Amino acid sequence: MGDAHRVGVVGLGVISRAYLDTLIGHPAVRVTAVADLDAARSTAVAAEVPGVAALTVEELLSSPDVDTVLSLTVPAAHAEIALGAIGHGKNVYGEKPLAAGLTDAHAVMAAAVKAGVGVGCAPDTVLGAGIQTARAAVGAGRIGRPQFATAVMVTPGHERWHPHPDFYYTAGGGPLLDMGPYYFSSLVHLLGPVRAVIGAAGRLRAERVIGSGPRAGERIPVEVDSHVSGVLEHVGGTLTTITTSFDGVATTAAPIEVHGETGTLAVPDPNRFDGEVRLFELGDTQWRTLPPSAGYVDGARGVGLLDFVAAEGQRAPRANGELALHVLETMTALLRSSAEGRRIELTTSAEPPVPVPLTAAQEWRGAVRDAR
Repeated sequence: MGDAHRVGVVGLGVISRAYLDTLIGHPAVRVTAVADLDAARSTAVAAEVPGVAALTVEELLSSPDVDTVLSLTVPAAHAEIALGAIGHGKNVYGEKPLAAGLTDAHAVMAAAVKAGVGVGCAPDTVLGAGIQTARAAVGAGRIGRPQFATAVMVTPGHERWHPHPDFYYTAGGGPLLDMGPYYFSSLVHLLGPVRAVIGAAGRLRAERVIGSGPRAGERIPVEVDSHVSGVLEHVGGTLTTITTSFDGVATTAAPIEVHGETGTLAVPDPNRFDGEVRLFELGDTQWRTLPPSAGYVDGARGVGLLDFVAAEGQRAPRANGELALHVLETMTALLRSSAEGRRIELTTSAEPPVPVPLTAAQEWRGAVRDAR
């Protein structure tokens, strides 16, 4: 473990357990420190794992025993933590979105370039066998030239299950910035970057009621749009119609469908690592399920950080900051388009990352450095 990449974790909320389960004990990384505004959380985690120090946030950001800061804070704090880590010469890998706003996201990327450190960002679900198998099918011409795509995410809102859902309804939250990164990242993998957008959005309720935990029944304000729809114009000419909503109950729509000249591909939920990829070719009479052909099999939260570490200057990390910046601009441009009533051209772009070869779970869990 002497050569393992040292990781410090800031933010020990609900999602942190999934990351820690992936990272702790992995030969490529060593979790050396944890920090949370609630000191009891960091103390509890440190007590569970030998060699992990419970620190304050500032102590962790400046610790000489940390190479990369894993930021799992609420979106409003993403930029602050990232800039703090970069200011101490450390790499940063964070939960999505890259920042709560585009200006802060640009500041993070500029600071990283100046400091000569790396920036990675979730989601990493797009590196799993589901999205990567779909990408391989599109790349192999299984549906011919892509013509258009649809993407749909509909839920009644996270306050039904999350005990502290406030941040989902403040700056950096909402269905678009919370769930959109899974869909937009997948669309870039499948169809390439976006050049322009047209959007429409609404806020159908002024408040939400927490449905579980110690605050059940408490009402919280809604400060962001809770339903966002739009059209994405991809650089290659493909058009994607997307809907993200916290205002519906359920949907029968496929999470993503890509329609080509000779076939249609049904893509699984981009919030999951796996799932069925189904193909309906012109002239067929039924859908066919494609076997997994690419991606990290049985992927788990944190595989993107493992991929980030594995890159080691040999290639760009697949869950990289440039892609996260482009995804964030695409999402915020949809909101601008809705507010201003016009088509918005984007200023950023990002090439689809290097595809993930089919990588067995035992390989990436123990030898992800070789999965290039």
